[in-house]
Amino acid sequence: MLFNSYEFILVFLPVALLLFYLASLFSNRSAAVGSLVLMSLFFYGYWNPEYLPLMAFSIAFNYSCGFLLTMYSRASLGKIILSIGIGVNLMLIGYFKYANFFIDQLNYVTENEFNIAEILLPLAISFFTFQQIAYLVDVYRGKAKHGNFLDYCLFVTFFPQLIAGPIVHHNQVMSQFQDRATYRFNLDSFTIGLTIFAIGLIKKVLIADNIAVYATPVFGAAEVGGDIGALQAWLGVLAYTLQIYFDFSGYSDMAIGLARMFNIKLPINFNSPYKSRSIIEFWRRWHITLSNFLRDYLYIALGGNRKGKVSRYSNLMITMLLGGLWHGAGWNFVIWGAIHGLGLMINHAWRAVCKIIGFNSDSIFLRPVFQLLTFLLVMFAWVFFRAETLDGALNVFQAMSGVTEIGLSAIRDIPSTQLNWLIGGLLVALFTPNSLQLMQMYANKGKWLNSDISVWKFSFILWRPGVIWGGIMFGFAYHAFISLSKPSEFLYFAF
Repeated sequence: MLFNSYEFILVFLPVALLLFYLASLFSNRSAAVGSLVLMSLFFYGYWNPEYLPLMAFSIAFNYSCGFLLTMYSRASLGKIILSIGIGVNLMLIGYFKYANFFIDQLNYVTENEFNIAEILLPLAISFFTFQQIAYLVDVYRGKAKHGNFLDYCLFVTFFPQLIAGPIVHHNQVMSQFQDRATYRFNLDSFTIGLTIFAIGLIKKVLIADNIAVYATPVFGAAEVGGDIGALQAWLGVLAYTLQIYFDFSGYSDMAIGLARMFNIKLPINFNSPYKSRSIIEFWRRWHITLSNFLRDYLYIALGGNRKGKVSRYSNLMITMLLGGLWHGAGWNFVIWGAIHGLGLMINHAWRAVCKIIGFNSDSIFLRPVFQLLTFLLVMFAWVFFRAETLDGALNVFQAMSGVTEIGLSAIRDIPSTQLNWLIGGLLVALFTPNSLQLMQMYANKGKWLNSDISVWKFSFILWRPGVIWGGIMFGFAYHAFISLSKPSEFLYFAF
């Protein structure tokens, strides 16, 4: 069930809200939590009920490990339990997500023909597995408390963030579900949540889906070796760069908005990443919860920057390579991760050199240059992320290399509609306040769970409850709503 579907907006969401607040009003907290767990399981199983047993096993196994860790975390047995817990989680994700990939590589190297049945990738396995690995580590470190089984089920299955994040920590959300105020309907919180959800819906349906039509044909032609012009290739890559931004940030807004309707504040996942002036800054703004997970549970576990520069740079590269592989079982994703890993290494080295020679790399005159360079690197890396094969990616780059052949006639042949969508999307991504900045006056003054959003200086543009903003949001949301029948999918659902 997609967030951007009639059955979700008109049926599932109203029923989930009604059950939650009625149970809170006429029964007790356990009944309210139980209603959310049941609705979340229905939401997950709606795609394919065959996924539910695997999720049930994952929840039961990790809950049991968490219970044992609370008893033996200080003993040597605690490390063994943690290792087993992490190992089983990685085995599950390794089998379902990477088994076919590794068999293909083994066949290629050994020239054999080993075969296993095609494995159907369970929906959201990467997200709920990483979330539970973080839980086990947090319990072992004493940063998370082991609660009752029903609460743990809600922690894993809470439907706003179940399918594609944000990846949350146990203490971030469960402490809120322990608060009595969560179970009382709050009109301000609901209005803020509804508005953020609408902004995300608008991003997804009105922007991402309309820009996608200019990216898909280019990458489709590249996969079959079709003839692609240089300008066509550049515009296709730019279109995908904007599509994935508005698609994933739109989903994250919708998740945050949905949770806020239940009085729950999820951590932000996006903070205008294309405004970044370095790759380091980009990864502090893009998919923030995944970046934090990779930093806290992989990079630091490898040694971080504690063992010298060589170790630091190798740890950065390993982290990004595995981060790339997390997104998908293919060499394209590994290369995408390697590009970002190399970018981070160069970025850190550049900062070290600037510090030694006393060069001010944050000069106001250099900021546009660094922002452009960062954007171009990110855009080039997306080619490997989007292409289905290495040959497809190389075909796109080969077409892009003919940029010197672009003439005025080719530019004149660009459909005005395509140009308007790409320019408009670029302007929104680079120069307008993001959704949480728009809401900053009425949602914690820019302070959001686990991250601070920079305050937007021009207050006249910010959201305010009232007729003007209500009319604007209704107009855009209405157009998004009547467009829901068009074919659509969230790109990050595949990961």
